[in-house]
Amino acid sequence: MNQPQSISHQAAGAREDAQVSRLLTWLSLAAIIFLVGIGLKAWYSGHTLHAWVLWSCSVLVGLNMVYFALSGNGARQKGGLIVVVGLLFAYLIASGGESNTGPLWFYVFPPLLFFLTSLKAGTVVLLICYLVAALVFQFPDLPFVTAEYSSDFKIRFFATLTFESIFCFVLEAGRLRARNELLELVVTHEHAARTDELTGLSNRRDMQHRLASEFSRYQRAGHHFSIVLIDLDLFKSINDEYGHDAGDAVLRQFSALLRDIVRQTDVAARWGGEEFLLLLPDTSLLQALTLAERLRAEVAQAPFRFKSHCLPVTISAGVCSIAKAASIDELLKQADLNLYNAKDAGRNRIAPRVRSRGEDHPMGSPA
Repeated sequence: MNQPQSISHQAAGAREDAQVSRLLTWLSLAAIIFLVGIGLKAWYSGHTLHAWVLWSCSVLVGLNMVYFALSGNGARQKGGLIVVVGLLFAYLIASGGESNTGPLWFYVFPPLLFFLTSLKAGTVVLLICYLVAALVFQFPDLPFVTAEYSSDFKIRFFATLTFESIFCFVLEAGRLRARNELLELVVTHEHAARTDELTGLSNRRDMQHRLASEFSRYQRAGHHFSIVLIDLDLFKSINDEYGHDAGDAVLRQFSALLRDIVRQTDVAARWGGEEFLLLLPDTSLLQALTLAERLRAEVAQAPFRFKSHCLPVTISAGVCSIAKAASIDELLKQADLNLYNAKDAGRNRIAPRVRSRGEDHPMGSPA
C-alpha cells in the first residue's frame, strides 16, 4: 500500500519562504525610499560622497528586487540583501556617516541577519562584522578609514551590540523551536485526520479524496483504475462469540496482511466497520480481479489468532473498473453490488466471475 510521507513540512516551508520573500520585497522598497531620502539630505548638507554611496546602495537593492522578480530565487534574494546591507554598514563604520553616527545603524543588522539566515550562519556573519568593526576602531590610520571614535563610544558600541545580538539569537532560537513544534503538531493532526486509528490504514475521508484525485487523473489522461470493496465474512459472529477485542485483533491482522499483498502504488482504506476498500491505479479489471483473488486465498489460509483462539476469517469482495462506470458514485455502487453478489453466492469469493474454459474464475475483462 502506498502511504506517502506527509508534505506538511515542505508545504509549510514553501509558505514561509513566500511570506519572507513578500516581507523582503516591502522591506527593500522601504530601504530604497529611506536611502534615497537620507542621500538627498546628505547631498544638500554638502556630503556628496556619502550621498552617492547611499544612492548606489539603493540601486543595488533595486537590482536585487528585479533579479528576484525575474528568477523567483528566494535564497539569492536573501543573500543579495545581506551583502548590500553588509557593504553599507562596513562603509558607515569606516566613514562614520554623518557626525560619526554611522555605526548606530548596525543595530538593524542582527535581527535582520538571524531572520534571513540560520542561527549558525547568522552568528558567523556577525563575528565577521565584529572583526571588521574591531579593525576600524583599532586601526584608524587604515587607508579606507576616515572616522575616529572615542574609547567610550567603542566600549558602549560593542557592549550594546553584543547584548542585542545575544537577545536576537535567543528570540530566533525560540521562534524556530516553536515553529518546529507547531509543524510536528500539524503533521500529527494531519495523519490522524486521514488515518484509521485501529488499523493504521487510510480512513474513509482520505480514500474519498484519493478517489476524486484518481478520477480527475483518469479524465485528464485516460489512466484507468479499479477498486476492490472487501467485507470480512460473518464478522459479527466473531464479536459475539469472542468479544470486540477479538474483532479488533482480526481487523489489525487483516490490515497487516493487506499491506503485505498490495503494491506500493495501491491505497488501502478501512471503509467502515469490517469493510475495506482498495484503490488500484493503472489497473485493469482483470488485474484487479487477480489481485483480489490472491488476497482472498491468502486470507483463507492465514491463521488469525486471538489469545489461544484460532479465528475463522474469510473475505468476500466486489471489484469494479472505472471503465464500467461514469462516476465515482457509480463505481462504488457497482462494486457494492458485486460484493453483495459474492456474499449471496456463498461468501469467501470474488465478484464478478466469468466463465473461462468451462469453469468459473474470478476474472473479468480488462479495462
